[in-house]
Amino acid sequence: MKIRTIIPMIVAAAVLMAGCGNNANTSKGNAKAGDNETVGTAASGAGAAVKADDRGYIVKVGDQVPDFDLLMQDGTTVNIKELQGKVVMLQFTASWCGVCRKEMPHIESDIWQKLKDNPEFALYGIDLKETPEVTAGFAKSIPVTYPLTLDPDGERFALFCDKGAGVTRNIILDRAGKIIMLTRLYDEAEFASMVRLINDELAK
Repeated sequence: MKIRTIIPMIVAAAVLMAGCGNNANTSKGNAKAGDNETVGTAASGAGAAVKADDRGYIVKVGDQVPDFDLLMQDGTTVNIKELQGKVVMLQFTASWCGVCRKEMPHIESDIWQKLKDNPEFALYGIDLKETPEVTAGFAKSIPVTYPLTLDPDGERFALFCDKGAGVTRNIILDRAGKIIMLTRLYDEAEFASMVRLINDELAK
């Protein structure tokens, strides 16, 4: 293969990978359990130092969701405790994340469009460190119609992940507000498993 062909491919791959990481710290590829990713310490909701796992999470399956407010684009808030009784999906995302842009149309078509009228389900995207204007434009550019909320300082992200960890990632909560699944990046098999889990929880 000629050099002039290889170089654009390398550049494109680098851009996609950079889009998966934090603004200042990129992740290291398609991380799954057993892979090495950003690992460090982060402050939990209780203020204690917690070591991040190999995907950058400081929470785990079985934990109660930290207490926080979802900040809507119109300035109103929804406390996560208000959603207890529902199966909840939280998606951490950002406009600069290439893998987010790949996954979000699937969230829109395979989850939101099928479940948006179910009163026992709630889905919120959480846009990391972006302005309301950027977030609104981001939603239109995909496009997605599920609500994208704001995390201007990354404080919500830091309740779940090491501050240097990246997006995209999904957090599924059961009706009691316990974490029942954590995902990282977009893997078709993992995504399908998440869809099945959500539907199974709703059927209970």
